[in-house]
Amino acid sequence: MARLALVTGGARGLGAAMSVALKDAGHRVVAIDVNEQTGKEFTEKTGIPVYLVDVSDFAATKEGIAKIVADHGPIEIVVNNAGITRDAPLHKMSAEQWEAVIKVNLNSMFNVTRQVIESMREKGFGRIICISSVNGQVGQFGQANYSAAKAGVLGFIRAVAQEGAAKGITANAICPGYINTEMVAKIAPDILSKIVAKIPTGRLGEPKEIARTVVFLAADEAQFINGATFSVNGGQFTI
Repeated sequence: MARLALVTGGARGLGAAMSVALKDAGHRVVAIDVNEQTGKEFTEKTGIPVYLVDVSDFAATKEGIAKIVADHGPIEIVVNNAGITRDAPLHKMSAEQWEAVIKVNLNSMFNVTRQVIESMREKGFGRIICISSVNGQVGQFGQANYSAAKAGVLGFIRAVAQEGAAKGITANAICPGYINTEMVAKIAPDILSKIVAKIPTGRLGEPKEIARTVVFLAADEAQFINGATFSVNGGQFTI
């Protein structure tokens, strides 16, 4: 059944692949991004509308999603994908680096989901899909902020799953491993080669492989999958 899906950070990288995959699966899709030019180019290429919303800010998110609902109707599928990195070892990490990552990568989960949860409960249907990370499971040097935020996502979906299950709402997390995106491309080549060497498949993942998992979890038939964490990492060890 076609649903209205919202993808945060949905105009580039992993988010772009998710937005397109959901559209190809027959859903109506709206993306959120913070870069006007990126959003414009993505809409021209795919036909998917992009709204400029800072999901790290609760008031801005409330206003932005209200506009989306007014334009397109109630959101039935939400993919909380927006994320950033501000890497540094803890003994060198600034408060600004810590707070920026927590606000975008963790607080946005509340800021966005809070705006749609009531309508999902009223409708008796909802799919909440949150993008965590392998580094939220095992940690990573220089990413105390990122790892903490992504680990927090896992606790978030487990609690929300229990709250929404009786109302037809599922909340699940995907933990991508190292995926071939702009974010991973910023890793120094010598470090990246060492990371790839530890992935049993011997390569980076592709955005479409994460997007396929999103489509699976968004389906009406995925009702009994709730509070689950899906590791999509090429066999990389996780706890």
